Amino acid sequence: MSLQSWVQNGEARLRGGPHPERARRDAELLLLNLIQRDRAFLISHSHDNLSAEGVVRYYALIERRLSGEPIQYITGETEFYGLPFEVTRDVLIPRPETEHLVEKVLALAANFQHPQIVDVGTGSGAIAVALAYKLPDARITAIDISAAALALARANAELNGVANRISFVEGDLLAPVANEKFEIVVSNPPYVAESDRASLSVEVRDYEPALALFAGSGLDIYRRLIPAARSALAPAGFLAMEIGCGQDTAIADLLAAAAFTQIEFTPDLQGIPRVASARLNSYSIANTA
Repeated sequence: MSLQSWVQNGEARLRGGPHPERARRDAELLLLNLIQRDRAFLISHSHDNLSAEGVVRYYALIERRLSGEPIQYITGETEFYGLPFEVTRDVLIPRPETEHLVEKVLALAANFQHPQIVDVGTGSGAIAVALAYKLPDARITAIDISAAALALARANAELNGVANRISFVEGDLLAPVANEKFEIVVSNPPYVAESDRASLSVEVRDYEPALALFAGSGLDIYRRLIPAARSALAPAGFLAMEIGCGQDTAIADLLAAAAFTQIEFTPDLQGIPRVASARLNSYSIANTA
């Protein structure tokens, strides 16, 4: 049976799954991943046959997607900020919304000639790698509590040719760099409340790492991260974080209580405050040191 026919079969099967609206695209992506070809090849070779072994493997991929497994984990790859990334179930799949965080940090970095930036909870390395790619004069440190995540982040830095501009450190929040100072602290921390677990899609709830998703009430990590960032930042340095829907008021209060000023929120494409940024009040530090 032809490649085109197998895509049609896969599409029909996936129409009974959790995302029928993506059935055609997913069936095609899985086949292309299997044969390691691009869509142009599929169009020009649509009548080629799939081997018996290929048929078995394709059915296995379709069944994984039918169960709700994210297609990025099945293929082992995704794209973020126009760059290729490898992903496994050890890390969150980079989201388009997080690109707003990268954009904000790039704007903040313009305040410094050679910005020193630390990415807290780097996961796949998406933020750190994107920043290193766009800021060749920056010194970037990427921290994660997961050794498996750090290994993947290193691999992604190598994949994108920026491994020599990023230091990878294992540990909890900013503890591993307690004696260092940075102009910018950036983080996309866990911010989903445990009480919201049941409301998440099967792809997120059952497949993405809970350690990178859930944070008690949703604000638990921010309550630790913001004071830690206050200690890690150089005078007049910046903190930038991704936040969850409806968390902006609470985050503003936490930032103000930790002597941050210029508190701003950047909305995502749906108008939801998605990025919180603030500057450390250096006068306050000088008077409390």
